[in-house]
Amino acid sequence: MEIFPILSTLRRHKTTALLVILEIALTCAIVCNAVFLVTQRIERINMPSGVAEQELIQVAMADIGKTTDEHARSLQDLAALRAIPGVKEVASVNQVPFGRSSNNSGIKIDPKQKLSTLNATNYYGVNVAQTLGVQLVAGRLLQESDYVTMDDAKKAFISGKTEGLPHIVVITQDMAERMWPGQSALGKQLWMGSDMPLQVVGVVKNLVRPSIWKDAEAQYSMMIPIGVDDGQYIIRTSPADRERVRDAALETLKKNNPHRIVWKKELWTDVRAKYFQGDRAMTGLLIGVCVALLVVTALGIVGLGSFWVAQRRRQIGVRRALGATRGHILRYFQTENFLLATIGIVIGMALAYGINVFLMSKYELPRLPGFYLPIGAVALWLIGQAAVLGPAMRAAAVPPVVATRSV
Repeated sequence: MEIFPILSTLRRHKTTALLVILEIALTCAIVCNAVFLVTQRIERINMPSGVAEQELIQVAMADIGKTTDEHARSLQDLAALRAIPGVKEVASVNQVPFGRSSNNSGIKIDPKQKLSTLNATNYYGVNVAQTLGVQLVAGRLLQESDYVTMDDAKKAFISGKTEGLPHIVVITQDMAERMWPGQSALGKQLWMGSDMPLQVVGVVKNLVRPSIWKDAEAQYSMMIPIGVDDGQYIIRTSPADRERVRDAALETLKKNNPHRIVWKKELWTDVRAKYFQGDRAMTGLLIGVCVALLVVTALGIVGLGSFWVAQRRRQIGVRRALGATRGHILRYFQTENFLLATIGIVIGMALAYGINVFLMSKYELPRLPGFYLPIGAVALWLIGQAAVLGPAMRAAAVPPVVATRSV
């Protein structure tokens, strides 16, 4: 197939050709970035939590009126919850993974640092690691004998006495690698602010933080041996017993103290589902935009192809009369579409890069990986060829006799 006659024909239909090129270019630019954003959202939705999600229940209570002796009542609640058939582990905690509120601290390697090395979230609560089911990769987890109470920790911190403060900590693998790249974190010392030194005694594979501002920092978490009595409990049981244990736990806690209200009673799978509800909605919206753009582009090529076939009926007739076969006519229109699509894709790639640079500067998105562009190009070439096939076949089906009459 000779290219120059096709280019010569396109020069005589500049407006129509330009419309096809612009349509393909915009589709290429938007779809490449939209697909990239969809993959980012899917990775975020599937990010590891590091906890035994299929085995966990969260129950949170709030007291009505003034309360006293919270520590004794918390111990009573924990003992009652452990007595429920099917309960494996229980912990009273200050916060939970994928929760909406979080307790965080600036962490330094040297107390003289002006700025923190990173910001990490702090998990408090006796037996929290064992209840969440985190995976230990080095050192040890916190034991009950390591813990101090929150009241004792506050008093020691206010008085400036370090004896009442915790001295050890368990951190995540991502946090360890960020602070001491390529080194073992065991035995190393970090500082909460400039006043509280903590020695690393254990490293866990993953433990996601409650509120995630940046996905890259989602695993910056610490477990500090401070006991809490906030009325928020995590219960671990077998997956099949979760609903039964949740109902039994609510009944038990109300029986222990009827002057409380339940503000959370969720299976952990529901906690994750609610946390990423917005991301799933955005993913569906972006996929819908991509499909709509591709359909509109395909319909546009079909419409313009049909228009061109009708407009060039005389030209087709002449070619058929001079001996052109149906295959020649079919390949002519397909080659023409391939050339227009190629020009549109090249422009679209430049636009895709520009849109990505804008998104990086405004929304801190990562750079668009290069492999999205050739994948988008192949997809648009295939859609273009499929869309033009119908009009091209109708053009090739014009009988020579009819074509000769129309000359």
